[in-house]
Amino acid sequence: MQTLILTSIWKAALIPAGVMLGVALLLGIAIALVSAKFAPNKDERAEEIEALLPGSNCGGCGSGGCADFANRLLAGKATLSACRALSKPNRAQIAAILGTEAEDLAETVMIVRCNGGEACKNSFDYAGYDDCVSASQILLGGKACSAGCLGHGNCATACPTSAMKIKYDCAKVKTAICDSCGACEKACPKGLMMRIPKTARVFVACNSHEKGKAVRDVCSRGCIGCGLCAKLCPSQAIKMENNLPVIDYSLCTGCLTCAKKCPTHVIKVR
Repeated sequence: MQTLILTSIWKAALIPAGVMLGVALLLGIAIALVSAKFAPNKDERAEEIEALLPGSNCGGCGSGGCADFANRLLAGKATLSACRALSKPNRAQIAAILGTEAEDLAETVMIVRCNGGEACKNSFDYAGYDDCVSASQILLGGKACSAGCLGHGNCATACPTSAMKIKYDCAKVKTAICDSCGACEKACPKGLMMRIPKTARVFVACNSHEKGKAVRDVCSRGCIGCGLCAKLCPSQAIKMENNLPVIDYSLCTGCLTCAKKCPTHVIKVR
């Protein structure tokens, strides 16, 4: 009698379980068939394009990685010029796949428009997250110069080639290995990163628009807006804009006069 009762209980449990399993299996097959039927056709060119991209997935192009960038190119939602890390030969190959002409982009490198770091005074002792974005949200990050580098290294973390380093509390670029992808530019909350021609000899390492004493009070390495570089430039490649020198690299001959004459050594030689 007891065996008969147990058998009845097992049957009562197994039959519904079997039915549920069968229904789940049928639903799974149905979903797979529907997905296969209505799935968008995959463009085989996407993988071919992705293979030609740098593969660093830096996000400098504004996409969610190289695979996403390849798909956006095919969809006409992005242009090749957005990827500055792309080599000229690969750019030409991708343009051929897309049926377009490759833009002849000049090679560039990133520079940091700050020379402060330890030379810049602190307005208070920041004790929050070791992160530039977090720091910048608290009274501009603790640096007395509101335009300067905070030195927490978001740019270095974002850099896929390890070209960006923090030295003496300020970001520095190893231009020899920088591929100008722009990841550091997107990571910096102060907007200190800038592209310049790879052939350029000099750049301005300051982002403060203050002048004279206001600069000296907070940073011993900041531009004081004296304009000496612009006055002495033999090719007139430098103009003063809002107390900062701006270099026109199409006119710059690389004579280094500006760098030699700058009293605060803000104009750096690459």
